[in-house]
Amino acid sequence: MNVLFSKKMMKLTKKAEEMTVKELAAYIDYSVLKPEFTEDEIIELTKDGVKLGCATICINPGYMELCEPYVKGSDTMLCPVTDFPFGTSSTQSKVEQIEAVAKYDSVKEVDVVANFGMIRGGRYEEVTQDIKACADAAHKYGRELKVIFETDALNEEQVRKACHCAVDAGADFVKTSTGFLTGFEAHGATPEIIKVMQEEVGDQCKIKGSGCIRTREHFLQLINMGIDRMGVGYRSVPVVLDLDK
Repeated sequence: MNVLFSKKMMKLTKKAEEMTVKELAAYIDYSVLKPEFTEDEIIELTKDGVKLGCATICINPGYMELCEPYVKGSDTMLCPVTDFPFGTSSTQSKVEQIEAVAKYDSVKEVDVVANFGMIRGGRYEEVTQDIKACADAAHKYGRELKVIFETDALNEEQVRKACHCAVDAGADFVKTSTGFLTGFEAHGATPEIIKVMQEEVGDQCKIKGSGCIRTREHFLQLINMGIDRMGVGYRSVPVVLDLDK
């Protein structure tokens, strides 16, 4: 299937502070990725994301069949996250993971973790080839691909170069973090790193911020900057939507 995607960032028609809860929820990929979650917990969180009208529910690939019935008939779809959280599988393995989940009708997009060790090592040509194979696999099924860089493990130059790898590879989104990085300070989707990514990708790619989005002020600030999507954990969703009263 040949699909043409619009990679331009959202055009804001009003400020985030003026948006309804439904409009704000449409920016959220509701994260249900913790490996310790039971099936009952995954179902309940999926149902909560659907009720709120979030764009997608981010789940681990093994739970596709579990979650699919709960998004059918809603505005919310699934976003399986592949090669999570390290991004160090072979390209062949990544492609197979993407094809295994992209075939589901309930899938809106697929996330994949870039090999950020290779990014740190300056192996940008290999990074580009890896991402291109993943993008091609997602596009074959009409799905968009989000590429997670794990920006807290990278310096600014590496983030900028990784953005160009993703654009050259045909990815649809660049994304900051997994939320599972250890050994580095956690900053996640800061306005500063989002600005860096915006400068590099322009209108060639969309941007997803994830990691450390825990306050309404931060959430609204990123929307007003022109971000396209945000990954938000289940505990922070009611906070950013101002439902935690």
